[in-house]
Amino acid sequence: MFAYYLNKTLMHIFYKNAALTDYLKSINIQQTSIGFVPTMGALHQGHLSLMERSMLENEITVVSIFVNPTQFNNLEDLAKYPRTLDEDVKKIESLNPKIIIFAPNVEDIYDGKPSSESFDFDGLENQMEGKFRPGHFNGVGTVVQRLFEIVKPTNAYFGEKDFQQLQIIKKMVAKKNMGINVIGCQIFREPNKLAMSSRNELMSPNEKQEASLIYETLLNAKEKFETNSAHAVTDYVQKTFKKNTDFKLEYFQIADEVTLLPCLRKNKNKKYRAFIAVFINKIRLIDTISLN
Repeated sequence: MFAYYLNKTLMHIFYKNAALTDYLKSINIQQTSIGFVPTMGALHQGHLSLMERSMLENEITVVSIFVNPTQFNNLEDLAKYPRTLDEDVKKIESLNPKIIIFAPNVEDIYDGKPSSESFDFDGLENQMEGKFRPGHFNGVGTVVQRLFEIVKPTNAYFGEKDFQQLQIIKKMVAKKNMGINVIGCQIFREPNKLAMSSRNELMSPNEKQEASLIYETLLNAKEKFETNSAHAVTDYVQKTFKKNTDFKLEYFQIADEVTLLPCLRKNKNKKYRAFIAVFINKIRLIDTISLN
């Protein structure tokens, strides 16, 4: 089944790889560009902004909604991850009913064997998230490669909140000569400047308000980095979260934007970015900010 009627509008939703592939072949003519927005659902304004950009830059836009099990190293986190397909479809329909939705199941993506391929991302996978989530980027690489093979996009859109993931996907595309333009898009934020995330829906209103401390601390870190060393700024961030017992700081790192290696001594010719992962109760949040 791939036709879905909502408010008397015909939308195209596909649950099988072959059905999506056949449909794209039937409507795709030479020189037609396909924009692709991979998501794990629980859509928010950040996701919708990626779709908006894709629609501006491509004749066809495809959105995938798939909670990928191989990128979770915590089964409890996987179980709690919000799954809201019906709501997601309504949000996409309100944005533009011509967007094509791909909502496969695990068996279809992994041929019944959900396991990760092993990737070499030239060391990008060993920093930050890679240190604290073993195997995470193998799972990300596996599913994104599979989705790229199915959709065959011209352009693929990812939010910069997951900046390390963005750099890793660019590296994969380059190393495998996939010929896809990977585009990073700005972070969308809540009114209190908390980075929008599907995990935000797991927080209480009070927790969500308290989490404004994350971006506030990043802004202060950026200001301090102008006149202080990376070590001094890191010390400031660690002390800030140590004083706030509702939070547990997993990591804070200032890194080179290209290599993602930690900044040991500032170089005026390099671009730096601060990365942070914080728990508020059992909810894990990440954020990032450019320091140049």
